[in-house]
Amino acid sequence: MPVEIEAKIKVEDLAPTRAKLKELKAKLIGDYRELNAIFDTEDRALLAEDKGLRVRTAKDLKTQTETCTVTFKGPRKHSAMKSREETEMKVEGFAAATELLHQLNFNEVLSFEKRRQTWELSGCKVELDELPHLGFFIEIEGASEKAIQKLQDSLGLGQRPIVKTAYVGLMMTYLQDRGESDRTVRFPTP
Repeated sequence: MPVEIEAKIKVEDLAPTRAKLKELKAKLIGDYRELNAIFDTEDRALLAEDKGLRVRTAKDLKTQTETCTVTFKGPRKHSAMKSREETEMKVEGFAAATELLHQLNFNEVLSFEKRRQTWELSGCKVELDELPHLGFFIEIEGASEKAIQKLQDSLGLGQRPIVKTAYVGLMMTYLQDRGESDRTVRFPTP
């Protein structure tokens, strides 16, 4: 099973990192608007085992094409960065994937939007993320912690703390702290 290794860094603004990526001649892959639906059993068995099940649709803002994936994430491994086994597959559509999971007795426990700009540099994927209520994050995903740390330093982010909590955990904590019962989080409509 493939292992996802990443460093997630909270930032106040994405512009400095975007400028640094351009300066370093990183390749812009695309701008996306995502919808992430998180599923669990009624008794929250996946959460109890530090596992995750997600359906994601990502719309490319340039081409207007959408891709949909179902992802299972295993428990986090002990390391300096976030590292966990991950199995992902493309599926035909968001509605069909979520309906299948409902039929298998999984419940949607959270749904949230994300704006993401994806870059490639030095064999790593760099994601510039914006989430409602949570703000801005940089995710650097690569084949090894060493490669990620090197790129993190190149981007001027080497001294920033790494956030090991997944967006799901950060969003759930935000909602619980405010007594929000609605688990559907969207950007405000203009």
